[in-house]
Amino acid sequence: MNSLTDRTPVVRRRTPLNRSQIAGFWGAWAGWTLDGMDSFIYALVLTPALTELLPRSGYAATPANVGLAGSILFALFLVGWGLSFIWGPLADRFGRTKVLAGTIFTFAIFTGLAATSHNVWELAIYRFIAGVGIGGEWALAGTYVAEAWPEDRRKMGAGYLQTGYYAGFFLAAALNYTIGVHYGWRAMFLTGAVPVVVAILVLLRVKESEKWQKAEAGTVRAKPLREILGPAYRRRTWVACILLTIAIIGLWAGAVYEPSAVIQLATKAGMAKNDAIRTASLATGLLSIATILGCLALPPLAERIGRKKTLAIYFLGMAVAIVGSFGWAFYLPNGLAPFIAWLCVLGFFGGNFALFSLWLPEQFETRVRATAFAFCTSFGRFVGAGVNFLLGAAVLHMHTLGLPVALTAVAFIVGLFVIPFAPETKGEVLPQ
Repeated sequence: MNSLTDRTPVVRRRTPLNRSQIAGFWGAWAGWTLDGMDSFIYALVLTPALTELLPRSGYAATPANVGLAGSILFALFLVGWGLSFIWGPLADRFGRTKVLAGTIFTFAIFTGLAATSHNVWELAIYRFIAGVGIGGEWALAGTYVAEAWPEDRRKMGAGYLQTGYYAGFFLAAALNYTIGVHYGWRAMFLTGAVPVVVAILVLLRVKESEKWQKAEAGTVRAKPLREILGPAYRRRTWVACILLTIAIIGLWAGAVYEPSAVIQLATKAGMAKNDAIRTASLATGLLSIATILGCLALPPLAERIGRKKTLAIYFLGMAVAIVGSFGWAFYLPNGLAPFIAWLCVLGFFGGNFALFSLWLPEQFETRVRATAFAFCTSFGRFVGAGVNFLLGAAVLHMHTLGLPVALTAVAFIVGLFVIPFAPETKGEVLPQ
């Protein structure tokens, strides 16, 4: 009997999620989805919005001016993202859910207000403040899911959560394909006010994570920002900042300029304006689906081969995909189809952001976790703002979109040399 019992396979069951954990995840996921939708709306309506607003601001709506103004406005948006590190210490002090709802309120209201813009200056202000709200959502949603979900499920939870942002890309593309084409860019920004409803639901339905409550009850009040930059955390903080900076530079270079590149290629292929816009929306949808697949594939791979090797694979894939799409396919005589095919590859490896949702919470204790997450992501956005401004200037100077974007692949090669300095947390539980 004993021998038969010994040979009986042990079935491991995952810890079931309770109602609060399920509600909390969907609240965080919905906020992150609408965050992605709001942030990508700008990329989709960039050309029509600036074509209307530049003349009202005293500038000719030439392709060069549209490109330069678009880059400047997006750089300001990223600066707003960078300032979102203020949400981290607030979340470590007052809790994840209240501050998460605050970030959603902020980006929703000011995205909606962008629809009322009379000139580029008003649009810039609204997008800047919306950026402050959007930038905080990822850090707080990622921190909440990592703390609220049971240990044996939180890794896949990070992958599931990250799909929300790219589902938002897909949603923005679908809205642009329907509402944007027929009702214009102002209607697109108005749809960005919808997340206010999600913020209210988060406040009413989502309970605070037990890990934060326990840490709050037993912690002497400290300064989390000073702690993550102190001797105990300094190295991992700055390494994470560098890796996130590289990811942000590459993703936004590819994602933000993708609609404009597809529109140019579609127009070159002889498509009418509305058909070119629809093609850009379809390409964005494919990019989003590919990135969602990349997010879902990442956690099992990270559990199997480790966090550092997984990030190296995704970074290398991003470098190849950016060169293949913007450096090669963009310049082909009939490059639309090859460019879109390369976008799918770029999208899959763009799922590298899911690793940070999984990995960053594992590197910091609960009392400083939200601050660390927000600081590392914000640092990358500040640098990304500067790179985006330089990228716009390069596009203006070189009179081409493809080559300047393709050069951002260099950042991912640099990242391959930085990854070894990061801590490997495979097999470790979330630190309390």
